[in-house]
Amino acid sequence: MEPLTRLSDEEELFQSTVGQFARERLAPHVRQMDETGVFRKDLLGELFDLGLMAVDVPEDYGGQGGSFFQTILAIEELAKVDPSASVIVDVHNTLCNSALQRWGTEQQKRLYLPRLARDMVGAYALSEAGSGSDAFALSTRAIAENGNFRLTGRKLWITNAAEAGLFLVFANADPAEGYRGITAFLVERGAPGLQVGKKEDKLGIRASSTCEVILDDCPVTKENVLGEVGKGYKVAIETLNEGRIGIAAQMTGLAEGALDHALAYSKQRKQFGKPIAEYQGVQFDLAEMAVDVEAARLMTYNAARLRDAGLPFVTEAAMAKYFASQVGERVASKAVEVFGGVGFTKDYPVEKLYRDAKIGRIYEGTSNMQRLTIAKKILG
Repeated sequence: MEPLTRLSDEEELFQSTVGQFARERLAPHVRQMDETGVFRKDLLGELFDLGLMAVDVPEDYGGQGGSFFQTILAIEELAKVDPSASVIVDVHNTLCNSALQRWGTEQQKRLYLPRLARDMVGAYALSEAGSGSDAFALSTRAIAENGNFRLTGRKLWITNAAEAGLFLVFANADPAEGYRGITAFLVERGAPGLQVGKKEDKLGIRASSTCEVILDDCPVTKENVLGEVGKGYKVAIETLNEGRIGIAAQMTGLAEGALDHALAYSKQRKQFGKPIAEYQGVQFDLAEMAVDVEAARLMTYNAARLRDAGLPFVTEAAMAKYFASQVGERVASKAVEVFGGVGFTKDYPVEKLYRDAKIGRIYEGTSNMQRLTIAKKILG
């Protein structure tokens, strides 16, 4: 039985390749992308070229044929340098590709997975103005018409929407049935009646696009229903359970990046004639940060390994997401303090990591929703 953090040769090579890409290709552009709020098209193309947009998609469908755990490694490595890049890869893999692999017909998989592996970004359109944590209060409607459907409604806070070529849209085909009417649809960009609306101006992860998606009598054929009509709630819940491990990896990677910056700075910054790393007060802070990072990584890796082994992982995923999002915020905050005054400026990367960390407690299930999931499990 291997220790959780011991990687196979293949995993180690994969991790180092992603890490090298993040340091050499992403790092020089992070600040500019944060300021403009736009992820560079050339870098998006490189994510596809590296195979990072289809890590665990089988080779038969144009993917890398890797594991879910490798997807988690990629998300973590990217987040050390740019959490925005990390979440683009995360949502595309753990929500869009995962849902299509599990629920798609053979025809849907053959049509979309190779494109999602090559050059088509995926977006997951569940949230609405009135349905965030209460995802099943969604008001987007799917009206049946001669066996096909027409979708009308507004989706909010949709990650990757500005770049997406494929939207996984959740709409209610039978409101009288409540959540049992919710159905998942595959809708391509350019479909009549689908429009990507306002792009949000955000506190953090600014290079990752978050937009509203407007559906106005948008026609969808029955061939583009994902899963069964009325089973969309199952698609949503089961996909988000996996997605939470991705967010845990993002927040763990963010914390690792912040700790690395703090360690390096503490060794070179001198006060009263010696590096601040030699002062016990700073050492204690760094030690606590390292403990937090290690604990978050262990919880995240455990949840991912459980998922790959086909074992129950829902509680572990909720725990990892809940804890890692706290760690991301805590460690990034401490890193700013280690840097002192300059840490509060945009000249150093830790202020951005601190801003990026806040979303971890909010998206893909708030911290309170994770607490509820965990409490239900431990109370039986």
